[in-house]
Amino acid sequence: MRVLFVPHANKAHLHIMTPLAWALRTAGHDVRVASQPEIADAIIAAGFVPVEVGRTRTEMPAFYPGVRPGEAPPVVMAPGERQEMPLQQDFPRDNPLEKLSRASWGFALFSTDEMIADLVALIASWRPDLVVWDSMVYAAPAAATVCGVPHARMMMGPDGITQLRRAARDEGDPLRDWLDRVLTGYGTRFDEDVAVGHFTIDPMPPWQYQPDGLHLVPVRHIAVNPPARIPDWLREPQQRPRICLTLGESHRNGRGTEAPAADLLDAVSGLDAEVIATFNAKQLATIPKLPDNVRVVDFVPLAMLLPSCAAIVHHGGAGTFATAIEQAVPQLIIPGTHWGFQWWGPLAHANGLQQQGAGRFVADADHLTSEALAEDLARVLKDPSFKANAERLRTQVAGLPTPNDLVPALHRLVDQYRDVAAARAGRPA
Repeated sequence: MRVLFVPHANKAHLHIMTPLAWALRTAGHDVRVASQPEIADAIIAAGFVPVEVGRTRTEMPAFYPGVRPGEAPPVVMAPGERQEMPLQQDFPRDNPLEKLSRASWGFALFSTDEMIADLVALIASWRPDLVVWDSMVYAAPAAATVCGVPHARMMMGPDGITQLRRAARDEGDPLRDWLDRVLTGYGTRFDEDVAVGHFTIDPMPPWQYQPDGLHLVPVRHIAVNPPARIPDWLREPQQRPRICLTLGESHRNGRGTEAPAADLLDAVSGLDAEVIATFNAKQLATIPKLPDNVRVVDFVPLAMLLPSCAAIVHHGGAGTFATAIEQAVPQLIIPGTHWGFQWWGPLAHANGLQQQGAGRFVADADHLTSEALAEDLARVLKDPSFKANAERLRTQVAGLPTPNDLVPALHRLVDQYRDVAAARAGRPA
């Protein structure tokens, strides 16, 4: 088979796709990876030749139209007050059409007309048997539909967009309207598979929330880290429990939606633990002095660091979340601002971990207090049930099909949907 992968222009999203891409390649299939130029180097580092589609953005667009950092209502927390954990299942209740409109606006920015045209030209000339697309890159299913090729969505978290579309069904569907306008320009029309794929590859744990009625194909997440050397201190004997503190790579540019580094560092300053904080200079610019128990590193592979850690505090990103499960490390999750990060995954990750007893939802970034984080860290470090449950979850996900196991299933699914995709495009199979 020929298989085209289309990740979002974000290294963390590319890394989630990489194990499946390599499983297909080592099984003898021809694999290409197409994305915008800003992750071309990351695609090369992952072992593939990048096919650049669309243009590099001159600046990162805001995710949500009409909602910018600083425009959300201020959150005032009373002394000692804790935010109650919201639930992923509940978030579409209020103003689903408004939320869907914001998300669709962002998707249109990620999938420009130029990117769609480039993908149509690539698929028409190379003729892949399957297109595997990042759940944030709708240029790929649009182009695959135009060319009559089966396509599979790959999730990075819960399917919050389907949640919103179902909740807003009676009011409108801006995602459908946008994609239908795009497809009409190519002589075809929107169908539901453009939004959800002919099937959905899901590398998240089975207990994470997903809407009912999706054709989910589970696969085990395999951690992929960028090339890096292991620091000497990571091989030295530990004197105290170790905690990893990270906001991942996606939050390093400071969009105003992430947890403040100062609050995170203040929370860990009094702990009898060694804290490894993967912060860059920009994140530390306003920190006058680091706590004595904090070691700052710009980057260290989590797959190498986490086996030595008693806990990890992070933003809830899919790669960090899944790597911590793979390493059986209890997690404390602080999603970005509540008005900005409900549907991308961190909330569902936190819900599932807390329900499974393997972690804690601390607070959204706009509800965070250093006291709340310190309290939760002390609880996780003291209570052995968190580690025991993290071990249980590791055993559970180890039983999921590996990317290698998935390859024969992809063969069957391509055969199943080849005629359907060809008929949609009005061409012979």
